[in-house]
Amino acid sequence: MRLASLALIAALTSPALAAAQSPPDDPYIWLEDVSSPRAMAWVEQHNASAKKLEADPRYQGLYDDAFRLAAAKDRIPAPHLIHGAVYNFWQDGDHLRGYWRKTTLADYRAAQPAWTTVLDIDALGKAEGKSWVFKGMDCLRPDERLCLVSLSDGGEDAIEVREFDLDKAAFVADGFHLPKAKTNVTWEDADHALVATEWAPDDLTTSGYPYIVKRLTRGQPLSAAVELFRGEKSDVDTGPQVFRDGEGRTLTAIVRSVDFFHHQTWILTAKGVERLAIPLKADVQDLIDGRVIVQLNESWTVGGDAFPAGSLVELDLAAAKADPAHLHPRLVWAPGPRESLGDVAATRGRLFITTLDNVRGRAFVYTPVKGGGWTHIRLPLADNLSVGIADVDHRSDLAFISASGFLDPNGLWLADAASGSLKLAKSLPAKFDASRDVVEQFEAASSDGTKVPYFVVHRRDIAYDGSTPTLMTAYGGFQVSNTPYYSAATGKLWLERGGAFVLANIRGGGEFGPAWHEAGLGVKRQIVYDDFAAVARDLIARKITSPRRLGIEGGSNGGLLMGVEFTQHPELYNAVVIQVPLLDMIRISKIAAGASWEGEYGDVNADPAVMAFWLKTSPYQNLKKGVAYPEPFIFTTTKDDRVGPQHARKFAARMEEMGLPFYYWENTEGGHAAGADLKQAAHTTALTFTYLTKKLMD
Repeated sequence: MRLASLALIAALTSPALAAAQSPPDDPYIWLEDVSSPRAMAWVEQHNASAKKLEADPRYQGLYDDAFRLAAAKDRIPAPHLIHGAVYNFWQDGDHLRGYWRKTTLADYRAAQPAWTTVLDIDALGKAEGKSWVFKGMDCLRPDERLCLVSLSDGGEDAIEVREFDLDKAAFVADGFHLPKAKTNVTWEDADHALVATEWAPDDLTTSGYPYIVKRLTRGQPLSAAVELFRGEKSDVDTGPQVFRDGEGRTLTAIVRSVDFFHHQTWILTAKGVERLAIPLKADVQDLIDGRVIVQLNESWTVGGDAFPAGSLVELDLAAAKADPAHLHPRLVWAPGPRESLGDVAATRGRLFITTLDNVRGRAFVYTPVKGGGWTHIRLPLADNLSVGIADVDHRSDLAFISASGFLDPNGLWLADAASGSLKLAKSLPAKFDASRDVVEQFEAASSDGTKVPYFVVHRRDIAYDGSTPTLMTAYGGFQVSNTPYYSAATGKLWLERGGAFVLANIRGGGEFGPAWHEAGLGVKRQIVYDDFAAVARDLIARKITSPRRLGIEGGSNGGLLMGVEFTQHPELYNAVVIQVPLLDMIRISKIAAGASWEGEYGDVNADPAVMAFWLKTSPYQNLKKGVAYPEPFIFTTTKDDRVGPQHARKFAARMEEMGLPFYYWENTEGGHAAGADLKQAAHTTALTFTYLTKKLMD
């Protein structure tokens, strides 16, 4: 395709004409061929810009700190209560790719647990000549001895699945083995797995995910698997789920995702596969005491009862299986005006729930009452922390609850719902000096008058003259809630050196339930970007910082947010970190898994209003020559098969065409993350904070 003239590009991307124009010619489509020699030569050439950051005299010290923090032996080992033990996946300086290990519950609570290695990913990769990245383990309940291990080559979303025996600490000879593909798999029983994968060439949706579910019997080749359900190629994906309660009851479900947020839930009954008549924006979360726990992301009226969006309801399992078309839900939990639901997980006989109340975490234990209904208690955790369910035990009523804040190191609490006890099991030592810092929560008025909350972490004695170097972030999409969290790297490499940190709870997220998310869907999305800019202006108006000292950072959908802020409000920021981003919203459906997010962003190929909106908003299409943009740092990875490196490459190429300066770094591994191992992740972190130091502190 010929290179369009700069004048033509400027004309076609003009906001005044965008809605009436077709997409401009794209001279950089060749960069979408991820691993082509020409594209990789371009990557190698432009990665040289990151070498300038490495040459900064502060880089090595930042890298050393970042790696030391990431590989520290005194981190809290994330617990998984499996097969009567505590399992943990651990990475450190000696195990860059990590290893799966176990100990007893009593020993886990000791200061120095005695660990037994179960599966060493570094050793496995070395033995097999692969760049293996561990992607998780699914163990068959109730015994939890046999597990399906997912491995990724270099960190991409495509996985290879192998059966593993925890007692023998070895892969099962002639056990279940699924070749590399984008796969959804779960156990049905000891001799059957339910699998959605690319059964034959092109057995994928337009989003690149599987849509055909089959039952695979132990010892059979894949070709002998029996089909249970088939979605449509236009779907996002289809996958199996199996829920089990403490008494051995099961619910086997197949979820057909029509788009990212709307999906049909089908269940296996005595009659076959039948549709469960819950709303399209509802999710089965767990099974307890013969009750199917369902989260509602839209309101639901049935049988004269109305349940608001954001609620948690229950269905009787036996009744749902007998007649899945006619359901009788009962309320478990409903949100207040500033509340939203967080995590939901069942132990053997209790239901743990976390919530947000004005972006502050709460945790509850719900106990089913014989004959119907529930009793519940709130766990006595500090009021100003983020709270999450780290893991639950399906054999007992134990659960690990995590709690942390910007200045409060992670604490891990062991809750015993049967006895009502809550004890601190692990606490992270402080990783930076927070004695001079304070956390405040403010609100900014957005373009429509809505109050948007945000947190600021800063020195107690800052001068309110706009001089404080400030790093601001947000996500603003997919109903993801951004809550206070303890970041050792941000604390050590930024706060301790006098910087301020801001977390904005903009619309598009889930901080205030489904409505907060839906306010920014599709062509309404400008309000998300207005919210972020409003917070920036509020920081400046309060004289906490100034455009000269304000930097922003975001990844994935947050990378799109950064791209829009970069093109719409270059006057507000002096540093912009754009990580693993979406930036070409016109060709998004043709890049990696982009078609799967049309439920969030709209479909430019089917809806003229969506095309018009993104023509005037998409960062790649709205770069303009002659604008005084800040010099950004653009980061991506070659192995990212979710968002893809194409967006970042093309954006950088367009900037180069216009004579605009930028830093660019593309890691050749890592998937949709900072790196495939701790050294790669530390390198990315050090590059980022070197860049931020240069732009905001110098």
